[in-house]
Amino acid sequence: MLSVGFRALFRREILRFVRRPKNTFMPPAITNVLYFAVFGVILGNRIDEIATFDYIVFIVPGLIVLGAISNAFENASFSIFHGRWNEYIHETLTSPLSYIEMVVAYVGASAVRGLVVGVIIAVIGRLFVPISMEHGLYLVATMVVITSLFAGLGIIGGLVARDFDDLTVMNQFILRPLVFFGAVFYSLETFEHAWQVNLSLVNPMVYMVDSVRYGLLGYSDLIEVGILPEPYGGFAPLISLAVLTLGCGLVLAIDVYLFKTGYGLTD
Repeated sequence: MLSVGFRALFRREILRFVRRPKNTFMPPAITNVLYFAVFGVILGNRIDEIATFDYIVFIVPGLIVLGAISNAFENASFSIFHGRWNEYIHETLTSPLSYIEMVVAYVGASAVRGLVVGVIIAVIGRLFVPISMEHGLYLVATMVVITSLFAGLGIIGGLVARDFDDLTVMNQFILRPLVFFGAVFYSLETFEHAWQVNLSLVNPMVYMVDSVRYGLLGYSDLIEVGILPEPYGGFAPLISLAVLTLGCGLVLAIDVYLFKTGYGLTD
């Protein structure tokens, strides 16, 4: 049974972004309309197919990941930092809520924002190109995991940030470049040398984008490049999801620990 305090905190965090759609939902919607217009309408016929998919279809999963995790991270980091900045987070800390409930409320609300943005991008993509969902349950599980993971990272970002510029740096100069180099706009199969593939596999975003692409299109770069030995190659997406789930659990455990110790909360 969820406590009244948890429901109140979760509701407050949901209303934070629902009440300001012009700031939370309109920017990613407009940005992705431009992406689809440029890559789908203007350049679509000039770019070769990738893995039998039209180029615009191939990049849809990556754009969904980019929008979803960026918004989940931004929501959590801003919420925590804004609470610290204006000192109203102390009311949450002194409430009869466990630290786990606090973290889950912040992470849950931020993940919801990321998921909503992901759905908006998918709907926009569907208006431009035909898209089907090949592995629906896997896709939903992946989206919940990665948005929760980056919401948890957003809490850490909100605790370590010293001013609002730090939040911008984290999102624009660390998170987004990693996503862009996470096989959003290209396939790992386009690389000519093995070391290029191996270097790309160091980027955790590759596994997130590939997982969403597998759930949406039924195609996985990790299977095609043979990241696992031949008898087990088909299990690559499942292993990726399992590792991402473990990583999410670890990040949430760190969030709870930071709340318990008061790191960044009592400055």
